[in-house]
Amino acid sequence: MKNKDIVGLADTELHEKIKEEKANLNKMTLNHAVSPVEDPSKIRVNRRNVARLLTEASKRKNASNK
Repeated sequence: MKNKDIVGLADTELHEKIKEEKANLNKMTLNHAVSPVEDPSKIRVNRRNVARLLTEASKRKNASNK
């Protein structure tokens, strides 16, 4: 997911997307621990997407506090 797409999300959609991506990351990590995943770079991509989403949520929270 690109930053452009993330900025365009509404607050509720952003929080829902964070929950979905975190659950997906947790599932992928657990599956990788049990048996190796075909493409481990997908875990890295997913982790970075979660970080992008959390960064945008933090920016919006800080902007609303000021």
